[in-house]
Amino acid sequence: MKLAAGRLVAAQPRDALARPLSSLVSPPNGARSTKAAPSGLGMQGGVHGSRGPASKQWRNKPLFRRTGDVRFKTGLEACEILVAEAGRRDHHKSEYMSSLQATIFSLAPIFDRMPKYAWIAKLLLEPERSFQFRVAWLDDAGIMRVNRGQRVQYSSALGPYEGPTHFHHTMSSSFIKAAGIDATISHALSGTGAAVGGSDFNTVDKSEAEIQRFCQSYMTELSKYIGPEHDNPSMGIGCGDAEVGYLYGQYKRVNPTFSSKGTGVLWGGTMPFSQAYGYGVVAFAEEMLKDKGDSLAGKRCLVTGSGKVALAVAAKLLEKGAIPLTLSDSSGYVLEPDGITPAKLANIAKIKAERGARIGRFIVASTTAKYLESETLWEQPCDLVFPCALSNQIDGAAAETLASGGCKGVIEGAHAPCTADAIKIFKQNGMHFAPHKATMACGGFLGGHTLERAPIATLEELDARIAGETARMFSEIKATANEFNARGDLRVATDIAGFLRVGNAMLAHGAV
Repeated sequence: MKLAAGRLVAAQPRDALARPLSSLVSPPNGARSTKAAPSGLGMQGGVHGSRGPASKQWRNKPLFRRTGDVRFKTGLEACEILVAEAGRRDHHKSEYMSSLQATIFSLAPIFDRMPKYAWIAKLLLEPERSFQFRVAWLDDAGIMRVNRGQRVQYSSALGPYEGPTHFHHTMSSSFIKAAGIDATISHALSGTGAAVGGSDFNTVDKSEAEIQRFCQSYMTELSKYIGPEHDNPSMGIGCGDAEVGYLYGQYKRVNPTFSSKGTGVLWGGTMPFSQAYGYGVVAFAEEMLKDKGDSLAGKRCLVTGSGKVALAVAAKLLEKGAIPLTLSDSSGYVLEPDGITPAKLANIAKIKAERGARIGRFIVASTTAKYLESETLWEQPCDLVFPCALSNQIDGAAAETLASGGCKGVIEGAHAPCTADAIKIFKQNGMHFAPHKATMACGGFLGGHTLERAPIATLEELDARIAGETARMFSEIKATANEFNARGDLRVATDIAGFLRVGNAMLAHGAV
């Protein structure tokens, strides 16, 4: 991009990423566009329809008028105003404020170039809709239990809502809303809408009968708000094959709209490729290293978690010639000093398939494994880390330990497992960092709604699609980093790339 007569103009042909961006700026040399003028927010001069240079007109409009006209002169000022407004409404939701603040401040370069996008970010301070409901069910003793069910349908600008369902005792409205804003950016990279839901129900200490009764009660209420062309829930923390089956069974019981097996709402009760998220994480890591002239081969990797994503990450690392050293759960972690072999990984997967089983049981089956407390995990020498457990697992202190131990990079495989302090330390030490909004984006093109339009029949086809989509996304993110002077910062570039996709769609839709 370059400046001409005070306007941004395209300096050379643009790739697929930038075309929507260049189409929003004024044509060079005062040339008239032959396209019909957009209405609403897409109109030059904004919602007021005033004339003159678009950038100047937008800068002269107040972003908020709650306590007098609030204007901004720079992109950073716009970010501060937006975050302050979000804090006024949701200051008590710490997880949401942390995610929103990280996203909004990444967008300062966009607001500097095209101030109108600050009004789009203003719309994204609120999800399109959110709802909360009571989930009453009977336990095995016949005692009534009550949990809170929630779903945040954050953005449908790019298509029907899609997103995970989390069943875990830590689920809160703050976490679900935080995951919603992150999913909006992440799913935009794969071209789908974004939603997140779940409940503070813990599946670990419940019987199968209790889980089934809970899922049926949960879906009885949720079914009022979802559907094939509206919202397609998917798996998440504590919501795997069994839970998906129970949820879909109740959905078709109370709803006349069904889904085919492996596609549609909840994949018709059967997840076809539950390992896809983990494969996507490794595929992104491979693209990131390839861009630096490196590869996964021979890399010693710490993997946290032992759910579907973590197990799939470990399996794909083995396939790529890397050496996974650890897996973990809330009780601690197992370490194989020479690496977890395919046979040992299969043994761990068998243990964790039993509901409530602890990973420490693995040391009975291995003479070389060590079972250690989680606090010592980051002290283990490694090349790469794949955190695939819960949020905020790696804080500033852990990041310092990893950096001093010679770790070369961290690839997120869960929702925000690294804190803002940790990410800052990674950058200061020149470590690779792949944000979860990019690594987990493959879920957007492997949801039930997407598989209906573009089915996958085999694991080979799955690998090919993940590889192709990941390469495209990485190329888009890298091009965005170069264009907005964020070279090497994949987190900021991911936020900008995703926001531009959803923002351009929202510009066309107007103030909705």
